[in-house]
Amino acid sequence: MEKQPGEVTLLLAEAKRGDKAALGRMIPLVYKELRRLAGHYLRDERIGHTLQPTALVHEAYLRLVGQDRADWQNRAQFMGVAAQLMRRILVDYARQRVAAKRGGGAIKIDDERFDVGASTEQSEELLAVNEAVERLTELDPQQAQIVEMRYFGGLSVEETAEALGISPRTVKRDWAMAKAWLRTELAGGGLR
Repeated sequence: MEKQPGEVTLLLAEAKRGDKAALGRMIPLVYKELRRLAGHYLRDERIGHTLQPTALVHEAYLRLVGQDRADWQNRAQFMGVAAQLMRRILVDYARQRVAAKRGGGAIKIDDERFDVGASTEQSEELLAVNEAVERLTELDPQQAQIVEMRYFGGLSVEETAEALGISPRTVKRDWAMAKAWLRTELAGGGLR
């Protein structure tokens, strides 16, 4: 029997009030969704990619429970934060891969827990998209959040709207504008 979203919101409220065990009780309720997000992130990776969605979910979970001052509102907002963390994990690893190729001294991620094995080209592409989203954040933070949730996290228009507290129509409009801006930026046509 699947649990109702209301239970997740109640557990998030308990976590917000300081009950650290509440997140642990909540994870089984959202685990399938977290794996779907992780799978979405990894969908474009090469065949034979060594990182499994489970490893990405576990790394994100460790970071989620480590947040002392999270202001959890509801399930959608929690999933949005999880999507952001998964993106950051992959970006950190991509930076490590690119720096290692160039002989840099990047911080090493525990390879036993998190062995991605993505190609350097894929890592550089992920970094380029990440940098473009960071530039978009400076211009329009809401559009950047929408890109993070829709593109990186695979959230639906409705889930994104709920997580951000805006209308689905606004999400659709900002998503279209952000995609156009990112295409220009990634093609090298952006102003710097």
